[in-house]
Amino acid sequence: MTNTINLAEKFANSEKFHGLFRDGMDLVEESATFLDGDGREIAKSLPRNVAMLYGSESMRLTTRLMQLASWLLLQRAANEGEMSRDQLLEEKQKVKLHEFTHQTDNPDWQQLPSKFLELVDRSVNLQKMVANLDRELYAEASEEEAKPSDNNPVGEQQELLSAAFGTNKSR
Repeated sequence: MTNTINLAEKFANSEKFHGLFRDGMDLVEESATFLDGDGREIAKSLPRNVAMLYGSESMRLTTRLMQLASWLLLQRAANEGEMSRDQLLEEKQKVKLHEFTHQTDNPDWQQLPSKFLELVDRSVNLQKMVANLDRELYAEASEEEAKPSDNNPVGEQQELLSAAFGTNKSR
């Protein structure tokens, strides 16, 4: 279809994306400031088991935010013409939006600093929002990548082998 609308490009140029970008980057900066400042001091006074949880969850928070920042920066780069859609799709595959969790079921969770819990909550909400947007914006690209190419040498060889040996590919 030649008359399709590229939703990713429309979104990247929208005010909604610019707001999401600002909010995401502000959260990254706010979290880094907390973890390097007050959070570091607070962690020193936590009981050992809570301090261990704080350390592991801090790493999860940092990793989650770095993945989100990467996604946002890729969207902005594509928006500003610094990369093509194909480059964006290739680089976007390196970003993991669906793999990071947090351990709210841990009995020590509520003993963590309230500011830290707020940052984790906000980052998880942002992660869900971005992951949903990513699915909506790039579902078409994922489906296209999953389809075999017309010019696929491996697929052609498999078809030749199937024909030669009389195997049925639909099994």
